[in-house]
Amino acid sequence: MVELTNRVADAHVPAAVLWDMDGTLVDTEPYWIASEFELAERHGGNWNRQHALNIVGKDLLDAGRYIREHMAIDLTPERIVDELLDGVVGRVTQMVPWRSGARELLEELRTEGIPCALVTMSYRRFVDPILAQLHPRTFRAVVTGEQLERGKPHPDPYLTAADALGVRPTECLAIEDSNTGVASAIAAGCTVLVIPNHVTVAPGPGRVFRNTLADLTVRDLPALFA
Repeated sequence: MVELTNRVADAHVPAAVLWDMDGTLVDTEPYWIASEFELAERHGGNWNRQHALNIVGKDLLDAGRYIREHMAIDLTPERIVDELLDGVVGRVTQMVPWRSGARELLEELRTEGIPCALVTMSYRRFVDPILAQLHPRTFRAVVTGEQLERGKPHPDPYLTAADALGVRPTECLAIEDSNTGVASAIAAGCTVLVIPNHVTVAPGPGRVFRNTLADLTVRDLPALFA
């Protein structure tokens, strides 16, 4: 059960907020793209920015299969993912590039008693340095790519997060930045707040758009969730 402070108890707020990570909570897509180009150079492959954008938000092994085919390198998808993770973990350990307003909204949600879950296709070894900079109770559930047989755009990641929090997906607000992630959250039954970043997200039912999380407060969520 969600226990709200008096300040928001009278508002129709979501039962939980489910956060994508890459591109939404943190602007790490440039880290992934840089690591992909390094991978291509290391193994004599071909790569371009459009290919990089085509895999934004995807399950990492699906991305690894795409890279193997389109980069034309003779590595298994698992090896590709491992090498990419080496690159992005090294970068995020040096600096976490928070998206504007994300940490402030997370802290207010925690203070107001609205549970949050992190729903990412990244693996735990990349997630941990980011979580280490947040209050330990910021996320009551963390769903990462290696936990799931089917990642985004399938609904399983968001269904798993809602189940872990003990809430119905239809009562949840998901925050996303990619078509793949939005498709996953919509398929699970969530309302989606889209904060576009590196890719253009198509409009459609169940999704609302905002340019930034900056200055977004819990008081604003009922209008978005409606």
